[in-house]
Amino acid sequence: MRFQDITQSIGNTPLVGLPRMSPDGYEIYLKLEGANPTGSIKDRVALSLITDAEERGLLGEGARILEPTSGNTGIALAAICRQRGYHLTCVMPSNTSEERRQLLTLYGAEIIDSPAAQGSNGSVRMAQELAAADPDVFMPFQYGNPANPRAHEDGTAAEIIADLPDLAAFVAGLGTGGTVTGAGRRLKAHNPDVKVYAAEPQYGDLVYGLRNLDEGYVPEVLDASVLDSRIKVDSRKALAATRQLASREGIFAGVSTGASLAVAIRVCGRLPEGSKIVAISPDGGWKYLSTGAYDTGDVDDLSEDLENTLWA
Repeated sequence: MRFQDITQSIGNTPLVGLPRMSPDGYEIYLKLEGANPTGSIKDRVALSLITDAEERGLLGEGARILEPTSGNTGIALAAICRQRGYHLTCVMPSNTSEERRQLLTLYGAEIIDSPAAQGSNGSVRMAQELAAADPDVFMPFQYGNPANPRAHEDGTAAEIIADLPDLAAFVAGLGTGGTVTGAGRRLKAHNPDVKVYAAEPQYGDLVYGLRNLDEGYVPEVLDASVLDSRIKVDSRKALAATRQLASREGIFAGVSTGASLAVAIRVCGRLPEGSKIVAISPDGGWKYLSTGAYDTGDVDDLSEDLENTLWA
């Protein structure tokens, strides 16, 4: 395939079956968003945010952009801003992985740290305060911008329907809410019987890129009416599923992928035998190596009762 610039290569990511991790009688597929240019599903969102702002005349030459992010959206925005001549500042938790910081720096973005203990909610608050104090800065604000879910309605879900029109359920991690809202809306328009599940961390538990809505901030783009259920998954089960994904299926993914996969396995028990389930893999594991999530230690020891605990 030939493209005129890097932004044209965003999307059309692989949908890959998991024959070794799908429960008997079910088919689970992963949408591998790590195949996007900067390695995550947020390439779709960043392009949609910037294109929407340009079309509305909100970005002039050399515009200054500010955005709260846990990393992937910032990296995607940084690449596009670099390509289009905009200046980007990212507000992100101080405990964000070193790989993400290096990529942001490589793309020329400025980083402002927010308190690690406040997570992404703290980044949102700080970015809103900074934007309010500087009228010359533009904040796309992925958490409240309809261009976020629209990227998944027009792109992610449309691709899934083209590749697997008879899917029974869709699972995505609950982060900004854009993926479950946009993709879920399009999938239910395609077939109202499709179930949409959000993988949500346990309260107070850290799964990179995901949030628990009970911790105080519900993103404005989230349309909870699209969801059939929010299903809790703890970080240990997410990590166990992530490691077994590499061990059994040869797929190296981020821990939020493990969270969605754990939920996808669990919901098979709610669906008729023969059902096909699509789970989102937001990114690969490359940006998390420094966190220790993939340190050695026998995969089977970590997840010795994975099949039983995921169904619990």
